[in-house]
Amino acid sequence: MHSLASLLSQTWFITLMGITLIGAVLSAVHHAEVIAHKTGEPYGTLVLAISVTIIEVSLIISMMLTGHEGAEFIARDAVFATVMIVINGVVGLCIFMGGLKHHEMPFRNEGTISSLAVLAALATFILVMPTVTVSTPGPDFTKSQLAFAGIASFSLYIAFLFFQAISHRDYYLPSTPDKKTDVSVHAAKPSNLKTTVSSLLLIASLIIVVGLAEALSPAIESAVTAMGAPKTIVGIAIAFLVLLPEGYAAVRAARANRLQSSLNLALGSALASIGLTIPTVAAIAIYFNLPITLGISSLNMTLLYLSIFIGSLTLVIGRTTLLQGVVHLIIFFEYLFLSLVP
Repeated sequence: MHSLASLLSQTWFITLMGITLIGAVLSAVHHAEVIAHKTGEPYGTLVLAISVTIIEVSLIISMMLTGHEGAEFIARDAVFATVMIVINGVVGLCIFMGGLKHHEMPFRNEGTISSLAVLAALATFILVMPTVTVSTPGPDFTKSQLAFAGIASFSLYIAFLFFQAISHRDYYLPSTPDKKTDVSVHAAKPSNLKTTVSSLLLIASLIIVVGLAEALSPAIESAVTAMGAPKTIVGIAIAFLVLLPEGYAAVRAARANRLQSSLNLALGSALASIGLTIPTVAAIAIYFNLPITLGISSLNMTLLYLSIFIGSLTLVIGRTTLLQGVVHLIIFFEYLFLSLVP
């Protein structure tokens, strides 16, 4: 009886934390959107991309430092899951939901294809190269290789930011904003006071999200163990948690016929996930001499390059339809199924 009461109280506590986490995520999205509207595209999307990366880094590092079994795979599983969720799950859902309402949606393919090219290079550097290098056995980097991969990833991400925010900013702006469907473009920008308050509340929301996500991570690990599921599910769960703000904001933008903002948010989060998370995690792993494995399996390589290939076909046209969203979502469900039954 006592154990049952303890289990029920623990379940209620986890449920309460989960509800609070969702509330904090929605709050973070709202305040990030206020800042985004003040700064304009594409600067606004960078706010949310960097914000969720802070959440991901803190979660991965906290789990690596605990030294639990499989901790060396957490960074790999979380980053790969982020890439798959973004390219197939978030992008697919945005195109699908937007296609249901608007039939076809236009966007600037110059920027999206450039983003996908950078993402393909980053994913190959970090997730594929460790498997094919020969200096160490297995899918691992040497310390020097890990350091170089981290520096190369960070440098490529900074180059992308310069391209997106300065030299070719127009590539990431909506080509033809529609007054009927894109009301936010024409709404009055928030005042400096409101923007400052939203910046402070965004930081507070992110701190709450980080704290709650870290508190929930042991429960996630226990649930995965109890189900007998592969350890990779922990990384997928982390990716789902950190992508909640961006995913929600991206789908909202797509429903409002602002697919350009959706793609900026989605691809920006995947780029930040590798370009900022991996260099940080690599530096900490080297400094604290922590084991870290980044190479993915041949099965996951196949899924990765299928996703990049289909993504390039989707983004090269400059317009999307419902069918493209369905294709991405089916690949996403295939990824989830094969993660459970590899």
